[in-house]
Amino acid sequence: MEICRTKAAIRAWRKSAGLVTLVPTMGFLHEGHLSLVRRAKAEGGTVAASIFVNPTQFGPSEDLSTYPRNEARDLDMLRAEGVDAVFIPDVAEVYDPKAQTIVETTELAKILIGKLRPGHFRGVATVVAKLFNIIRPDAAVFGEKDYQQLAIIRTMVRDLDMDVAIIGGPIMREADGLAMSSRNVRLTPEDRESAPVLARALEEAAAMAPTGVTASRLRSHVRATIEAEPRAQVQSVDIRDAATLDTISGPLTRPAVILLAVKFGQVFLIDNRVVTPKEST
Repeated sequence: MEICRTKAAIRAWRKSAGLVTLVPTMGFLHEGHLSLVRRAKAEGGTVAASIFVNPTQFGPSEDLSTYPRNEARDLDMLRAEGVDAVFIPDVAEVYDPKAQTIVETTELAKILIGKLRPGHFRGVATVVAKLFNIIRPDAAVFGEKDYQQLAIIRTMVRDLDMDVAIIGGPIMREADGLAMSSRNVRLTPEDRESAPVLARALEEAAAMAPTGVTASRLRSHVRATIEAEPRAQVQSVDIRDAATLDTISGPLTRPAVILLAVKFGQVFLIDNRVVTPKEST
């Protein structure tokens, strides 16, 4: 496995790599990331991963300094999965100190998580665009747990005519339903025990969706279920069109995505589930 710490090194590797599928990560890998690697391998050709904790997607009061890192462990895990190359740049390698260009999906970046974390998706879109320009993959795999992020990347690729196929990988969950996340390690034992309430609320919503329930009733049920857990601090519960992320009112008539943002202590967790009304089955 090639370990590339500079743009020049990964570009040199790319010249003879053939078909490349990229798996961008911020490290501290878990089974969810590895499932994306396996999906990338299914494309054939070679697989590149990146490990970069991107500072531009963290707000001034967010957890950049405490974001978990373990490079040696990450490399061992990627090597075991048969990854061909890993790009591990430092911040100075990615961002010129005089850089003044950003990438932003102007509408999608400001709703949902973007409303809670202003500037977050500008940082995501900019670094992903840079990774695509540096590595020039034929395809890239992103987890569906970050549902809005995936929609933003697909929109960016469409709008800027980027020749990269974007592949979504399904959410991987722990045995108790909690969506796998690098942030889970920062949960206290008490918060870790409470956090599966997110998956339970989504499961209940999926069961309710085919009954003719309205979007507002479904949202209220999900919020009430989570708020019944004292350790959960609900930041947002949204129901949106699964394809467009447009708002929904009245009874569900098409697939919808329920998007959660909830804090446990100082740890910000997200989760989602696509639910389908009876008429769409």
